[in-house]
Amino acid sequence: MSTERIAMAGIVLAGGLSSRMGRDKALLPWRGKPLLLHMRDLLIAAGADPVRISGDYPAHGGLPDAVPRCGPLGGLHTAIAHLPDGPAWVVPVDMPRLDVALLQQLRDAPPAPCAVFAGQPLPMRLNIDGRCRMLLRQQVDDPGRARSVKALQHELGTICLPVPDAMRDALANCNTPDEWEEIAS
Repeated sequence: MSTERIAMAGIVLAGGLSSRMGRDKALLPWRGKPLLLHMRDLLIAAGADPVRISGDYPAHGGLPDAVPRCGPLGGLHTAIAHLPDGPAWVVPVDMPRLDVALLQQLRDAPPAPCAVFAGQPLPMRLNIDGRCRMLLRQQVDDPGRARSVKALQHELGTICLPVPDAMRDALANCNTPDEWEEIAS
């Protein structure tokens, strides 16, 4: 068995409106820093290089959506335009308990255009290549198509990994003040 590590890029999806939260989720404090930086640092700790942040955060190297109001798909579209072909971890900004071990499981999953945990659209391992870029562009350009990360995953072909019961809490995300309070406590 090879011990060689697969080179991975990283993408933090942080460009949402945070309307259910009532304030910018990316800037919520988590362990002494904003969630945005926590998630970026998590990707770096897992070995991601480079890491791109989707969202209008110029102080942190964020990339404003090239196609506004297109949700996570628009952020993903913008971020991959700034990355070379190859595998990338894609994480949401609002999943602070996510850890390196789960990212490594995605990295080590069998080859496929995309890998996720069962029942979770994110985090994912995405293979960025010409087909991925084309399908993403088509979804962003055509308002008649389903514009979602799940629709992209379906078109690409995705493998789903089981989630060990002990790691389910690490995949909890926070979209509302109540969810944030539960996760932060």
